[in-house]
Order: sequence, then C-alpha cells, then structure tokens
Amino acid sequence: MLPILTLSIALVISVVTDLRNRKIYNMVTFPAIIFAFVFQIWFAGMSGALEALTGFAVGLGLLLVPYLLGGMGAGDVKLLAMVGAFKGMLFVLVAAAYMAMIGAVLAVIVLFCTKDAMNRLKLLAYLICALRSGIIIPIDYRGTFPSKATPYGVAIAGGAFCGLIFL
Repeated sequence: MLPILTLSIALVISVVTDLRNRKIYNMVTFPAIIFAFVFQIWFAGMSGALEALTGFAVGLGLLLVPYLLGGMGAGDVKLLAMVGAFKGMLFVLVAAAYMAMIGAVLAVIVLFCTKDAMNRLKLLAYLICALRSGIIIPIDYRGTFPSKATPYGVAIAGGAFCGLIFL
C-alpha cells in the first residue's frame, strides 16, 4: 500500500507542477525512484530489484526517443521511468498504452482549443485538399502550432492511474 500511495503522491505533485510551470521536478522524481528501488529490494530481494530495474529501463526507453527528437521533456521521461520502478515492466507497458490514448486526446484539445484554432483547421483543410489533388502547396505553417504546449505529465499520470484501476 505504501508504494502505491508514494507513487500516487509523486504523480499528483508532478501533474500540478506540469500544469502550472510546464516542468516535472527532479526533487519529486529522484527520491521517488530511490524509494521504489529500496522498497522493492527490501521486500522482494533481488527479484524485486530486477523488476524495478526492468520497469525503470522500459519506462525510460519508451520515451527516450521522443525526448531525443525534441518532442518531450526530460521530466516526462523520468516520470514514466519512476512509474516503471514502482510497478515493473508489465505495468509500465500497460500504463504507456493508456498514456498514449490520453496524450492523443490532450494533444487534440490543446491543438484546437487555443486561440488560433480556426487557422489550424483552415491549414488542415488546405493540406488535405492539396494532397487529394496531388498538388504540393508551399504553406507557411510556422507559428501556427504551439510548441511544447501539451503537458504530457498529465497523460503519464492518467495512464498510471488507469493501469492501477484496470490492471
């Protein structure tokens, strides 16, 4: 019960800071990761350490490429790795599936519920019409889409909570 409570508190704090400041702080994730490893080793020995390590590595690996391509922050990567350290590899894979679905919904909300939504819809319509006609139209879309506007920590926490509920 204590690991789930600690994981939940770390996730809630991370969601709040991600929504307010667009940051997930190391002072939240690092102690939680250390706690997860210590707890796993204390109660399950080497098999717990192996489970925490594989969960951590899978969680880190799932978001490492998007981070390296510039589409995600380092805090998001560490947050999913923290989830893996607490619950193991299978759980982090299930949580990542839920995270992807929640993240897609969040991205659509951020994309179309901000001030330039009508311009984005027009751009999308122009691009679809051009592609259907086989015409390449040079459209200047710079500045049309928000950069790093999706607080993905919300999706990670939502995926983890869905995994806790449904797994």
